[in-house]
Amino acid sequence: MAGRRKETTNVVWSGSWVAERLGVELVGDGELRELLGLALRRNPKRAHLLVSNVLGKHVPQRPSVVYGAGFELGRRVRDLLGDAGAREAVVLGYAETATGLGHAVADGLGDATYLHSTRRPVEGVARAGGFEEAHSHATSHLLLPEDPDLLGNGEEGSSGATLVLVDDEFSTGNTVLNTIRDLHERCPRSRYVIVALVDMRSPADRGRLAEFAAEIGARIDLVARNTGTVGLPEGVLEKGQALVAEQEALRPPAPTPGDGKLPGTLRPCARVDLQWPAGVPDGGRHGFTPAHRAVLEPALPAMADRIAQALDERMPAERMPSGQAPHEETGAGQPRRILVLGFEELMYAPLRLGTALEARTGADARTGADARTGSDARYEVRYSTTTRSPVLAVDDPGYAIRTRLVFPAHDDPADGPGDRYAYNVAGAGFDAVVLVVDSTADTPALHAPGGLLHQLAAHTGTVLLAVVPSYVPSGAATAVPAESPTSVPTPAHAPERQEDSAMLPEPLRGPAFSSYAPDEVGWLLQDLSDTELEAPTEEREEAIQSGGAHYAESLPVEYQPSEQYQDLFKAALDLSAARIARAVGTVTETVLAERGPRPVLVSLARAGTPVGVLMRRWARLRRGADLPHYAVSIVRGRGIDANALRWLAAHHNPADVVFVDGWTGKGAITRELAAAIAEFEESDGTEGFNPEIAVLADPGGCVRTYGTREDFLIPSACLNSTVSGLISRTVLRSDLVGQDDFHGAKFYRELAGSDVSGHFLDTVTDRFDEVADAVDAEVKELLTADRAPTWEGWAAVERISEEYGIHDVNLVKPGVGETTRVLLRRVPWKILAKRGAGADLEHIRLLAVQRGVPVEEVDELPYTCVGLIHPKYTRGATGADGRAVESK
Repeated sequence: MAGRRKETTNVVWSGSWVAERLGVELVGDGELRELLGLALRRNPKRAHLLVSNVLGKHVPQRPSVVYGAGFELGRRVRDLLGDAGAREAVVLGYAETATGLGHAVADGLGDATYLHSTRRPVEGVARAGGFEEAHSHATSHLLLPEDPDLLGNGEEGSSGATLVLVDDEFSTGNTVLNTIRDLHERCPRSRYVIVALVDMRSPADRGRLAEFAAEIGARIDLVARNTGTVGLPEGVLEKGQALVAEQEALRPPAPTPGDGKLPGTLRPCARVDLQWPAGVPDGGRHGFTPAHRAVLEPALPAMADRIAQALDERMPAERMPSGQAPHEETGAGQPRRILVLGFEELMYAPLRLGTALEARTGADARTGADARTGSDARYEVRYSTTTRSPVLAVDDPGYAIRTRLVFPAHDDPADGPGDRYAYNVAGAGFDAVVLVVDSTADTPALHAPGGLLHQLAAHTGTVLLAVVPSYVPSGAATAVPAESPTSVPTPAHAPERQEDSAMLPEPLRGPAFSSYAPDEVGWLLQDLSDTELEAPTEEREEAIQSGGAHYAESLPVEYQPSEQYQDLFKAALDLSAARIARAVGTVTETVLAERGPRPVLVSLARAGTPVGVLMRRWARLRRGADLPHYAVSIVRGRGIDANALRWLAAHHNPADVVFVDGWTGKGAITRELAAAIAEFEESDGTEGFNPEIAVLADPGGCVRTYGTREDFLIPSACLNSTVSGLISRTVLRSDLVGQDDFHGAKFYRELAGSDVSGHFLDTVTDRFDEVADAVDAEVKELLTADRAPTWEGWAAVERISEEYGIHDVNLVKPGVGETTRVLLRRVPWKILAKRGAGADLEHIRLLAVQRGVPVEEVDELPYTCVGLIHPKYTRGATGADGRAVESK
């Protein structure tokens, strides 16, 4: 890693190099030279660039200083408008440079909604305006609010809300005038406020703004941190261009992929799972409301903790100065220099992650005041972002841009490929860089040789990648990076039968329904928690086998595991967690490769739901993809919940839906789903659902998308609701579930003391990193292998049914998971165990002993075990203690 450059702040002005060579003058108040430096653009429209030291774009700065500058400007606007005016105001920031600044200003106002312009068009989101930025190298700005009335509705006349426009500098006023002119024609308003870090207008430009305000009949106020002017001598543009050409001729050509000169090692990037709060946009591209702010703020410290933990795990003590240990161990040694690096328009999210990380050291995120005590000051945090702007780099203390990294664009920009830049990162002595991008930009180009991650690796010992899910407004098509190997065409979906789903409720979520976090899963079910549905196991079995009732019309009494059985579950989980994590990774990566980068996971409640949650976690942790996940009911003999399908079709493209289950037995549910989807599409007129199921384990050879075909213990099968978010199996009964209702289920809140749902998920998730390499290798093989279903499980079940005189395949339950269900919910007759099966059957043997069920060891069983339900069930088939007995 390059050595740390000696600090030169307040020693040499970072604009002196340009000022001396071009005669550019910077005149203004006393703080202006501390606030601004100068550099040269590679731009035919303007020679110089004012480089802000508090913007966080080109110069790494403390996040608290950057955020504090914008927040304080917002407070000044609030004082200007008053509390009522501030609440009604809409804040508009400019892409790309002022997106974070504008958002901080909106925070300072308190309750204002924020929007920033963008150069990234989003299919399906209507333009609410646009304008040009005359001096920029990339001129077109789009306004794409999710709420079409955010900037006012011209049909309703004038808007009373003040529009606050925020840019980093107010130089000529042309950009702001273009914006106001465009929006005022659409929806006139009486007041505008312009906010900038610096007001550098000439006297003529100041007069032009006043004339424009009078022309449109509106009040226009200006709030700036500093004021001044830039003196430009005659011919400065031509001189600047010549100077840029001269300097670039002196530097060697930049290395390119394949020439063997690229620095650093191309290595897999370590990711940190932020657990970005569900429903919170990644920024203000489509609008950011006070409600979004209220969810994000309390989530920031936990996200910073996850970053800090990942940094601590990857930055060993030997990176500290010789003989010193990290701060957290001894309180001695130097703080480690951390750069939080944002991505073009994505400025606010990394800025706030940076302020939260910095706050761990005691710095005030709003004022930048240093309140550190020294007890926890283990990080020296800086923040900046990458940019589209080409700027000359000169390694001189009197020049604002000392170093430059050049890398290809990695977000499939609408205006085509091109170079992107990160300034003052190389050679700055950062011990780690936390790169924050949105999921649209997490493409192979980011990870490729010569890409940004490769470039960063040459200049720091640790690179972490944090991916914020790209917010997709309702009604918009999902953006698919063209370079992604997992890309498939993803059409915008406009459902033809929206009226059918209009009366259906939104999904149930925890903690009101289930112990899962609200973003982990949405249950397309109705809550029957207050309904008495449980019946003794033997009564249910008699009714089911006699044809008097369907198994989905009642619930078994929840099995309460003994202390011995709970210990067995925990031991089994510890033993199999890595195996499960590998299967989760394999099935998730297969789905992402074959079904697109943002599939909609729909788990079959309830056995599939923990698997769906784990797949969602894998996608977030390893891919930065925030996948929607819902749970729906499917009932053997009755089909899938048609209303749930209608809801899904109204909110997502049916082609994106991937059905998820825990495991396959003989394949009954696989066949049930295929038949149900065909029937639904024929009767409902909705097309596009793929009836294939993705499962963790497919010992029956029933599906083509799976994590493994081994029959092994999945600990979530060992228990009922207490490992499935405290949710019962689903219920379908005509007196409870109407024609327009979702199927039902119960939430067993009273079992919270025994709930291990979170423990199961976290234990498996903790093993993701260690199995990543194995998953990558396995997926490569699977994607080229013949994975056609063999249905060997079904053949085995038919053979067993006849050999044991059962003559009903529904009473033969193959596999570890199904056998466990037989012992927990049904009246078991006997268990067939593959001879020599070991730890995977310990819980089976314990349950069999507790219920008095014989275990018969057999050879050549295609499964680890098979559970047989009592074939001739009557009340006399169980003794007084409820144990099964042999039929006579």
